[in-house]
Amino acid sequence: MKRAVVFGAGNIGRGFLGQLFHESGYVTVFVDVLEPLVEALNARGEYPVRIVDRQTKTLTVRNVRALHSNDLDAVATELAAADIAATAVGGPVLPHIAPALASGIARRFVNPRALPLNIIVCENLIHAGPHLRALVQRYLDPSLHGLLEERVGFVEASIGRMVPVMTPEVRAEDPLLIEVEAYCELPVDADGFRGPVPDIAHLLPLPNFGAIVERKLYVHNAGHASAAYLGYLRRCEFVWQAVEDPFIRRVTRGAMSESCLGLSRKHGVPLAELQAHAEDLLRRFHNKALGDQVARVAKDPMRKLGPEDRLIGAARMCLEQGVEPSNLALACAAALRFDDPNDPSAVRLQAVRAESGDEGVLTEVCRLSPGHPLRSLILSAAERLSGRLDGDSLDLDQHVER
Repeated sequence: MKRAVVFGAGNIGRGFLGQLFHESGYVTVFVDVLEPLVEALNARGEYPVRIVDRQTKTLTVRNVRALHSNDLDAVATELAAADIAATAVGGPVLPHIAPALASGIARRFVNPRALPLNIIVCENLIHAGPHLRALVQRYLDPSLHGLLEERVGFVEASIGRMVPVMTPEVRAEDPLLIEVEAYCELPVDADGFRGPVPDIAHLLPLPNFGAIVERKLYVHNAGHASAAYLGYLRRCEFVWQAVEDPFIRRVTRGAMSESCLGLSRKHGVPLAELQAHAEDLLRRFHNKALGDQVARVAKDPMRKLGPEDRLIGAARMCLEQGVEPSNLALACAAALRFDDPNDPSAVRLQAVRAESGDEGVLTEVCRLSPGHPLRSLILSAAERLSGRLDGDSLDLDQHVER
């Protein structure tokens, strides 16, 4: 059987990539840092995926095994023989898997007749492919740098499937069970492959992929984050509860509409096509059966308020395209107030705010210069937020969507 090596056996690794490779006739070898997870996958050789929608169904992903990420020799051996590889570890973790990737690539191409290796990079990160290529190159002998460029594809992907955090009840039912939404398409950069594009179920090789990546980050992720951060201030537990709130739904739709207009102007994508995608996302955000938690979507605000990430990045792009991001600015202001004590990133964010206020966060975290026009939009939105939290509700209905 064909072999796929997947770095990361978490939500996207098991809940998305594993399903795609299983349906395509691959053996899937997961590489993960969690020893109990590795042991469980090896003991059973399969795991269940529950697809939650109007009708729920469960499929079994078979022909799987796992390696601990510290076993560099075993990982390199698997990569040397793999037909395809993928990452789903989160952008901050990519530097930690680069040595293993480099070792596997070096071992693979000891054989001059080895086929090209394509690595599908499933991370919410602008320019994820070139970023990972540069990380891997650091660990390769200079004599292999040309081969890395010519025979290893770092294929960017746009991950649209939503996978909630498994509740204690679900974990008690089966520690390997993972629940996902029904959406199951994997757009990838058609130009990123070396050699033929592999035949993988639900894979959508597309040109002009920069527009697809930005659509994912600046429409999907930005809309999701807008609903979550405002929902947190409304004391919502689930994202579906947030988007049921008329005010939050209006601002979330407005934020995505701003991004759609900016992306249409930047990339020449038809606006109606982008807006239809945004409306479909709003419908998917409202999936009650999925039970996607506000805390999961809002977590790690230090990263999500980064200069190129879903909120600040989207708002900056809009300004560059002549679109005023008033709804995105309000979502940014709400994100500044995300203070979940169980989220270390939120704790750090609030420490910055306590020391230097919102101005300090905009400088230190968002990397907005003192004269940047987005600063005034966010600070104005933050003023509207201040003093309007009355315990159980966020009273901002005088805000007008543009």
